[in-house]
Amino acid sequence: METGSGGLGTEEPVPGMSDRREPEDGAESRRIGAQLRAARLAARMSMAEVAEQSGLTKGFVSKLERDLANVSVASLLRLCDTLGISVGALFSEAKGEVVRHDSYPAVNFGGLGGVTEYLLTPSGEKRMQAILSDIEPGGGSGDEPYSLPVDVEFVFVLHGRLALNIAGEDVVLERGDAFTFASGTEHTFRAVQDSGLTRVLWVMSPALPDGDGWRQFR
Repeated sequence: METGSGGLGTEEPVPGMSDRREPEDGAESRRIGAQLRAARLAARMSMAEVAEQSGLTKGFVSKLERDLANVSVASLLRLCDTLGISVGALFSEAKGEVVRHDSYPAVNFGGLGGVTEYLLTPSGEKRMQAILSDIEPGGGSGDEPYSLPVDVEFVFVLHGRLALNIAGEDVVLERGDAFTFASGTEHTFRAVQDSGLTRVLWVMSPALPDGDGWRQFR
């Protein structure tokens, strides 16, 4: 059994081996529970899943999220790897993550006729995903309908005009219009503004799967 420093308790290498106390006064700077919980929720993982993949127990993960236990460096590295975050991410407050307007990462989400898209949400956020599209006149998804592996999709037109074909029905969205539709609904989109870009915000929940495989859906 490994004992942590600072008197916060001991790590639990196997189930049933625990002896922990409440954090001592003055231990605030060592607390990482809120960041761990935020990362787990963002990854849409249960405590049991995190525990199994990191080689810890569910009870110990629960204690860590409540700052009631210390953890070894090796176990913390495994835990961060499971959550898809860096250890450094634990040293900042779990209040959110800013994506600045001049540093949106460009993504290749498919499309024809001049479609440029940017990811607005952090790459590690799994609960939802927001994508900004700049579409040239006549540009869009193409003629073949598609659907995405999400529960719900939301579209909001920031500028211009967007024609949607939802399950065979045409809908034209003007600036300020919004549209929400369920998963599995096949659709296409096209910018019908005579000149200038059509700018569209897409929000999906949950986020699309990681890796290159999801690009086949658009």
